[in-house]
Amino acid sequence: MMINNKTVLARKKLFNETGDIEVHLRKMIGGNTTNLNDFNNMKYAWASEWYRQAMNNFWIPEEINMNTDVQDYRKLSPAEKTAYDKILSFLIFLDSIQTANLPNVGQYITANEVNLCLTIQAFQEAVHSQSYSYMLDTICSPDERTAILYQWKDDEHLLKRNKFIGDLYNEFQDDKSALALLKVAVANYILEGVYFYSGFMFFYNLGRNNKMPGSVQEIRYINRDENTHLWLFRSIIHELQKEEPQLFTPENNELFRSMIREGCEQEIAWGHYVIGDDIPGLTRGMVTDYIQYLGNLRCENLGFEPLYEGHREEPASMSWVSQYSNANLIKTDFFEAKSTAYAKSSALKDDL
Repeated sequence: MMINNKTVLARKKLFNETGDIEVHLRKMIGGNTTNLNDFNNMKYAWASEWYRQAMNNFWIPEEINMNTDVQDYRKLSPAEKTAYDKILSFLIFLDSIQTANLPNVGQYITANEVNLCLTIQAFQEAVHSQSYSYMLDTICSPDERTAILYQWKDDEHLLKRNKFIGDLYNEFQDDKSALALLKVAVANYILEGVYFYSGFMFFYNLGRNNKMPGSVQEIRYINRDENTHLWLFRSIIHELQKEEPQLFTPENNELFRSMIREGCEQEIAWGHYVIGDDIPGLTRGMVTDYIQYLGNLRCENLGFEPLYEGHREEPASMSWVSQYSNANLIKTDFFEAKSTAYAKSSALKDDL
């Protein structure tokens, strides 16, 4: 059956005795899967590589020492404290809906090895939410913590940001068309590859100013996971481009490209709002340049035309962001706090 924009995808059966066992018949969507997890017969070889990398990334939020942060948090400038609170409120909400939505997406992905990856991603998103809660539990009073967690209910900027991704996820709750699933995949790609970066750069800027080291380390671990999630959804989209090219019409490609642009514009506006020009080491211009660079990179990695003229290279003024998020330097010995190379990090084809 030819899948088109309006094709309603069937939720795969949990037990399917008539499912295909031949690897060459496996498909990303619209396949006939048995749901058997066979680690020796995978159509998508990159999924095995991703799975092992993600398993090697296991970490526990509470093993990171936050003692210095308890003192530093009270010493942050008003602008830094406001940014810290609002960015955490934003991050914890999005990772929470990621945890809830990924199993829904997996019900319509008919490649078993890819569903294994989605399951690990959902687990990691739950760990991220746990990490943010741990950060707040450590440095805040219970009342402060609750106020920060639910700022999105009263802050129109936060609500708008959450609604862009949330509404796309909700759309797929009601519309199980192939196009709606593709939009969810692109929304995941935007969330993992664009949406968090004003927040990440804020924390890394604190780190290079010797503030909140525990929070910075938590973010580095989260950033490393998000790199793998970005790689996962980029790979899913690439496979769909090969298997279902009729879904990637010029009109659809422009729709996906416009989604990435909207994600970038929201991230820039958000960075201007929470960071502005009042935090030492960061400016609105730096935020704009970096997000426009990311937007072009994300588009090009899906085979789309870049969004912004110029901005094809990482801004020199922001090279420290990549240094902080470098997967090869991120492993920490929790007992000795020594930075060491992370095992098998070279498996991650990082395009960040």
